[in-house]
Amino acid sequence: MNGSPEQEQVADVQTHPSTATARVVSEGMERHLHHPKRVLDHGFVRVVDYMGDDAAIVQAARVSYGTSTKRTRGDAGLIRYLMRHRHTTPFEMCEVKFHVKLPIFVARQWIRHRTANVNEYSARYSVLDREFYVPSPEHLAAQSNTNQQGRGEVIEGGEADEVLRILKSDSLKAYSSYEFMLSSNEEKRGLSRELARINLPVSIYTQWYWKTDLHNLFHFVALRGDKHSQYEIRAYADVMAAILADWVPVAWQAFSDYRVNGFELSAVGVNCVRRLLKGEKVTMESSGMTRREWLEFEHAILKD
Repeated sequence: MNGSPEQEQVADVQTHPSTATARVVSEGMERHLHHPKRVLDHGFVRVVDYMGDDAAIVQAARVSYGTSTKRTRGDAGLIRYLMRHRHTTPFEMCEVKFHVKLPIFVARQWIRHRTANVNEYSARYSVLDREFYVPSPEHLAAQSNTNQQGRGEVIEGGEADEVLRILKSDSLKAYSSYEFMLSSNEEKRGLSRELARINLPVSIYTQWYWKTDLHNLFHFVALRGDKHSQYEIRAYADVMAAILADWVPVAWQAFSDYRVNGFELSAVGVNCVRRLLKGEKVTMESSGMTRREWLEFEHAILKD
């Protein structure tokens, strides 16, 4: 797993439980429980615990709607209805806790998802490992000319080699200084851990426990798994998406249909679709949309 010896020991005990449970379990999630999934060069995602499954979503919804829904919809149909109409509370009845190892710059993006409980490894209390994220060559890209917070074409050749050399050497130099500042002997007392850490780059790895409910996890995966998201956090979202698909397969299919692969229309967009169905020719100029809105509409509705 590439965690601390104490974390490895705890994970080993949790992987081989000595007591049975009376609660309902998800067979798909049980296959992932306590097994770390490698992400990037030194990172991982590990499911520590979870609560609920597809049936828990249905159960919560029927408490709210009453038993009459069972006569009109099957479980899958009800879940799809909830997803389609954005009735989010039943999805919040399912929860999951992850143990994640990730670069600090990814953690700073991740923490913007505030509807979660987080407990991070403390560099005030413990010494950080000598592990840094270094992009693989295919992800070493120049600044995009069209997106101020995105990447453009891949950097290759001598320039790429020099960038990788700088990233590695600067990280190792910073860590050597970190170790020196921490060290103590008869001649020096050593700097406190909370101060010594401030010189480390954001490429160094940290770890945390991250607990959230299914509704907010869907939101995380939708945003961070999008093709426009930064690759490094998208790599974590992709791993979590695969876990989600096994944990709550019916809810995942509904989420994929309506959120991931669906397209939300504005009132103007709905009007354009109605005009198209009547056989009218609709252009950007006659649509009432901005250029960006039209391009998104065209990509989703008009192009194969």
